[in-house]
Amino acid sequence: MSKQIRVLIADDHAIVRQGLRQILSDTADLEVAGEAANGVEALQQVRQSHFDVVLMDVSMPDRNGIDALKMIRKEYPRMPVLMLSMYPEEQYAIRALKAGAAGYLNKQSAPEQLVTAIRQVASGKKYVSASLAEELANAITDDSDRPPHEKLSDREYQTLCLIASGRTPTQIAEELNLSVKTVSVYRARLLEKMRLSNNAELTHYGLKHGLVE
Repeated sequence: MSKQIRVLIADDHAIVRQGLRQILSDTADLEVAGEAANGVEALQQVRQSHFDVVLMDVSMPDRNGIDALKMIRKEYPRMPVLMLSMYPEEQYAIRALKAGAAGYLNKQSAPEQLVTAIRQVASGKKYVSASLAEELANAITDDSDRPPHEKLSDREYQTLCLIASGRTPTQIAEELNLSVKTVSVYRARLLEKMRLSNNAELTHYGLKHGLVE
């Protein structure tokens, strides 16, 4: 019998965690060895127990998935983290991989694809879908045609998405664990980089490019 792969599921929705647990429990070589409801809990669990793979949602409270990924990678550089998201691959996948993710999977993917991805990253390899591989190739070969939001830093991009969703500076500061002043700095930077003038234009851009939940 092959060695079991111990998986930590990190997602702020209990129903999603339950669904993922069910999929993995039906697979003989996979074991759900822990659950976390946010990024902070995920890091605590990794510190306390042994896992072979962390399966983590991109969008979570306290620490979003990208931030939690960076923290885990800093302390445990060999820990494979497979990012899972409701967002289309082109929105967060490249950012996640640049931040150290071992792979990225959309939540609409088939259960078989999830199992394959977990096994692949547990073996030390990267996992990307065929469509994401094409996105990566395009991003490398032609930087000039990329839309402005893809050139933003992770924090600037998060600020853009939250402004476009109608969040106030105070709400954004709370969600990203930043000061209101720092949020204002990120807003000013992204307006300059994207050559936009105000929040209304940011919101229009976010809606046009599908960056709003």
